[in-house]
Amino acid sequence: MSTGKLRNIGPKSAAWLRQVGLRTQDDIAAIGTVEAFVRVKRAGFKPTLNLLYALEGALLECHWQEVPEPRRQQLAAEAEAAIALLPPPRYRPAAAPVTTTVHSGDGVDVPEMATEPGAPDGDD
Repeated sequence: MSTGKLRNIGPKSAAWLRQVGLRTQDDIAAIGTVEAFVRVKRAGFKPTLNLLYALEGALLECHWQEVPEPRRQQLAAEAEAAIALLPPPRYRPAAAPVTTTVHSGDGVDVPEMATEPGAPDGDD
């Protein structure tokens, strides 16, 4: 059965799974719920724990909310441990705000905080 037709798996999650090479229920079963979740995370997507539970429910052929709470806690702990081993993202945001220098006509350079386009500039 394709991931697009699996119980609990919506179109966005199915697309994520396809992009990491998981196209069928058998593909997911072969590597396990946690590894499937980690592959999606490693690919740069931002899955929530609901995907983790949905994958488990798909394999158990039950609604994701029917996955027993102790099993959910176990899955979450395993996923957290596996994610902790992932390398940090390559493109991190700047560690500090960016400043620019405004050259005024009187020869005095004034540092200024750069803002996003369209962001309020505080000159109200």
